[in-house]
Amino acid sequence: MQIGSNMAETMKLVYVIILFLSIFLGITLSNSAFSHFIPGCKTDKDCPKFYGSNVRCRKGKCVQLG
Repeated sequence: MQIGSNMAETMKLVYVIILFLSIFLGITLSNSAFSHFIPGCKTDKDCPKFYGSNVRCRKGKCVQLG
């Protein structure tokens, strides 16, 4: 009976690890992908407006602040 319990706990651990890795990678890729789709800018008005984010023009690139 103990063997089945250990296998179940091992599978739960594997699922939790996969879940956290996928969340971590999703957040990392979404934050890094932000700058690849934004064109160059000269003023703050050239940058696109996103709800809930502060985007400004810095050194010719649109940068998400804060």
